Amino acid sequence: MLYTSKSFDQPSVTTFDEFVQSADYSLMDTLNGDPDAIADGEDHQARQVFSGHFVPVTPTPLVQPEYITHSATFFKELGLSDGLVHNREFRQLFSGDLSAVHEPMRQVGWATGYALSIYGTEYTNQCPFGTGNGYGDGRAISIFEGTLNGQRWEMQLKGGGTTPYCRGGDGRAVLRSSVREFLAQEYMHALGVPTSRSLTLYVSKTETVSRPWYSQDSHLRDPDIMVDNPVAISTRVAPSFLRVGQLELFARRARSNAHPKALEELRMIVSHVIEREYQNDISQELAFGDQLVELAQLFRQRFTSLVANWQRVGYCQGNFNSDNCAAGGFTLDYGPFGFCEMFDPVFQPWTGGGEHFSFFNQPVAAEANYHMFWTAVRPLLAEDPSALEKFDKVRQGFADEMQKQIQNMWAGKLGLVEYNHELTQRLLQLMVHTGVDYTILFRELSNLPEDLSVLKKSFYVTTSPELDEQWQAWLKSWHELVLQEGNLADLSAKMKQTNPKYAWREWLIVPAYQQAMEGDYALINELQEVLSYPYEEQSQEIEDKYYRLRPQEFFNAGGVSHYSCSS
Repeated sequence: MLYTSKSFDQPSVTTFDEFVQSADYSLMDTLNGDPDAIADGEDHQARQVFSGHFVPVTPTPLVQPEYITHSATFFKELGLSDGLVHNREFRQLFSGDLSAVHEPMRQVGWATGYALSIYGTEYTNQCPFGTGNGYGDGRAISIFEGTLNGQRWEMQLKGGGTTPYCRGGDGRAVLRSSVREFLAQEYMHALGVPTSRSLTLYVSKTETVSRPWYSQDSHLRDPDIMVDNPVAISTRVAPSFLRVGQLELFARRARSNAHPKALEELRMIVSHVIEREYQNDISQELAFGDQLVELAQLFRQRFTSLVANWQRVGYCQGNFNSDNCAAGGFTLDYGPFGFCEMFDPVFQPWTGGGEHFSFFNQPVAAEANYHMFWTAVRPLLAEDPSALEKFDKVRQGFADEMQKQIQNMWAGKLGLVEYNHELTQRLLQLMVHTGVDYTILFRELSNLPEDLSVLKKSFYVTTSPELDEQWQAWLKSWHELVLQEGNLADLSAKMKQTNPKYAWREWLIVPAYQQAMEGDYALINELQEVLSYPYEEQSQEIEDKYYRLRPQEFFNAGGVSHYSCSS
């Protein structure tokens, strides 16, 4: 499901006061706060949180914030005036200073706890207390919830300072990771992939933090130097930031009878997920058990479609734990992500991720996360055996639904009405043996070529006559099938709306954040423009710069082909 609003021709929110008036805090008003929390939100030390759905916490403002960019596209969808980014109070708010806000907004934000599971295995050892009660939003602080352009949105500062869940971290995000996340969210939206969105990006003129990273021309697996990075705050936006890991947390508490209200708090947060993410799809008139069956079906449909879309555009989540898994079924938390350039089914940009979170293994990781969702919600159906049976059947059907979505995706990329297993597998084998650029190959196929020479634009190596013969034979078989699909001009146009021309290429992103560290934001703006229209033909100058193979020097390059999770 894509979360979009009809854009206003003229912005309806042109002043800071008008923005403030749109606030409405359903999460804080209907769910339980941590009873041990500090009322004014000055709660910045790592500690255990034993109950409650959120902790009130104030962000830590950037020192001397400077505007870098905003998403004009998203501002228009929300009905916000572009001029707001230069408004003093607006800049204060989205660089972490809530002192200028007034009712109905609040001068306090909130952070949430969640559980950690990796591939369906529950963990607590990453919590500094060994209990799981210290795991949650360590540097992500929500500061706004309200209705804009007829839809409810939550706005969250990434890098907004420490919370009780900081686990000893500094609560900051560096400019490098902030630029990447800002650009990636809007690029994914332009690709038609459900995702959180980017609102604003501010950087401190003076505040820095030190992070491990890669030295110039490093080909090491892990970072080898410490780098002082400018501190930045990006604002990400979604209908909610409710995650599978949050449902897990409350299910674990209910299972262990952690406190008398544990099961009630699980029911409350599941109801809140329905209200925030599925309100238009699940009738409140249904019995609660039937609502949960509907939730399981809808989440399964969104989730399997999402992962198929990831494979369609070459995206790899890198670290696909349940705490990075949005209960609304969209892409969330752009940490160690990457986009596959030279095709590799086990492509994995994160050095800590392993093959289990690799490009083609994402459907399996998704099922593990869906299993944790099913496990978390299931206790609420203990007294409704009829609904429980239906609920379990939805879980049992996940693999079949995932396979159907993946097969439909491959059919779409190849311009076929139906999935052809033999043809698709032969192509994937040729892609691996040859070393092709994932994006360029499918974009060139979208021109419906009959001769292999057209596709060689996507090849990273010089092929042999034998391999060329295999490619030409595959191309002939594919073309014979495509000819049966009807009007070729219409088919080519449809394929070009499935197979993007412009891909995320890390070696073109790196200069943008490097130049931004010197105060030059021009390349960020250029990338915003190019990545906003990934399916469109653009100027020859843009094509020459962005539609090309990765240069040899960027293979196995630290911080480009692979990177650590430090951000």
